[in-house]
Amino acid sequence: MSDPTGGRTGSGDGAAPAPDPHAGHGHDALPSGLLSGPTADVSVRPAVPGDERALARVQVAAWRGTHTEVLGPDVLDRLDETAMTEQWAAAVTAPPAGGYRVLVACDGPRVVGLVSLGLVPDEPGPEGPPGRGAPGGVLLALEVDPGHRRAGHGSRLLAAAVDTLRTDGADQVHTWVLDGDEGRRAFLRGAGLGPQGVRRTLATGTGPDGAPRTVREERWAATI
Repeated sequence: MSDPTGGRTGSGDGAAPAPDPHAGHGHDALPSGLLSGPTADVSVRPAVPGDERALARVQVAAWRGTHTEVLGPDVLDRLDETAMTEQWAAAVTAPPAGGYRVLVACDGPRVVGLVSLGLVPDEPGPEGPPGRGAPGGVLLALEVDPGHRRAGHGSRLLAAAVDTLRTDGADQVHTWVLDGDEGRRAFLRGAGLGPQGVRRTLATGTGPDGAPRTVREERWAATI
């Protein structure tokens, strides 16, 4: 549930460390040939200028539809869709780092999902420490509009992301999963990723009583 550039915002994506390139090891390899072409009126394509409002809309709807119990309605109510639109516009037009991409899932002309991804140099592999020269891939965000779930959009986005990372030379992929997001865990497990036992705690601001609030995330990965 990361933001366009891999940072974190007040919804659980605030000022938090970037994914650790040396934490944990990959799991089972994802099968090749995951990427398939569009069928009927559904497709995945690179994001283009003009998609930023739809990207922010999908992200806000996905977070509010999935993370209310963990993050709390007060946190989600503070989401600034205008600021997120500006962040997505910058991410699409001026990517923050090499290998950074944004892909969108479409149902006809409507954007209904998104994935942002990037490269992490010299990821550690399942058989040893860094030093192999191959970059790792990271999924910074993967969201589908709640009204368009269970239609294959998430699987198409993941497949396109993996295909893109392979083309860029990555040999594994990882992402972070918020505690309590059982739907995402089941989705990733079904796609061949697995938990690595690497966890991190993120600040999400303060609660109504002024006490600091945090959430926990676990790193999931697979070789590709």
